[in-house]
Amino acid sequence: MTSTTVIIQQPGVVLNAGTGRWSTGLCSCFDDMPICCCGLLCPMFMGCYVASNYGENCCVGMLPGGIVALRTHMRLSYGIQGSICEDLVMTCCCGIFEICRMAREMRKHTQ
Repeated sequence: MTSTTVIIQQPGVVLNAGTGRWSTGLCSCFDDMPICCCGLLCPMFMGCYVASNYGENCCVGMLPGGIVALRTHMRLSYGIQGSICEDLVMTCCCGIFEICRMAREMRKHTQ
């Protein structure tokens, strides 16, 4: 006699329990001066830094839409509420301020 296991549900995405909010505000650059200075002086490097430290290829930080995709993934994995549309608007309209906030969030979760 053999038994057969039937899978009726696929595993879902496991999200980290988060507060549902970013740990710092968009304009809280002065909470972390090294990130603030680097972001303001060399925003391209900051995009590469965020992508690389998040485990992606550093070129993702320079590709059109790369930061949007990175923000979306980061938001989902850290349990932060929002939408892809919001990710697009924030990265396009607030640019370097959003990249700096992503770097601060990443530091908070890796310490």
